Amino acid sequence: MAEPVFNVLFLCTGNSARSILAESLLNNLGKGRFQAFSAGSHPAGQVNPFALALLEKNQFPTDELRSKPWDEFAQAGAPRLDFVITVCDKAAGEVCPVWPGQPMTAHWGIPDPAAVEGSDEVKRHAFVDAMNQLQRRVCMFVSLPFEKLDRMKLQQAVREIGKTA
Repeated sequence: MAEPVFNVLFLCTGNSARSILAESLLNNLGKGRFQAFSAGSHPAGQVNPFALALLEKNQFPTDELRSKPWDEFAQAGAPRLDFVITVCDKAAGEVCPVWPGQPMTAHWGIPDPAAVEGSDEVKRHAFVDAMNQLQRRVCMFVSLPFEKLDRMKLQQAVREIGKTA
């Protein structure tokens, strides 16, 4: 019997950096067990060029990545979500749409690399830091024993991941 594929939505305000990085990481590290998406409460309308450059440098596909509103995932015909994970503190405090199917939720706050000011080198470093932190959390997430945990324990485990540095 085939393992279930879990749909995961990563949210942040602009959907241009952190949520995009998380989407790409999970789609690649999840080895087909996960389908990741990203969206924002107030999407920037374009993916941050530093995020795209970092993903391309690490040989992650970027063709499908786009900045989009979270409303897309609350409409009829949207993928059924198993998990909704906020990656920015601002989005975590906003009133989210009602997600069909009651997905598990968690907050994995990451400092916003798009808000960093300074030289391009300083900005690139902020994106690398964000991607490294997200990669650690995504690796922990995909390593969870999904088949052995009941819903409450799984929910707790996913939330605990957000507390790791």
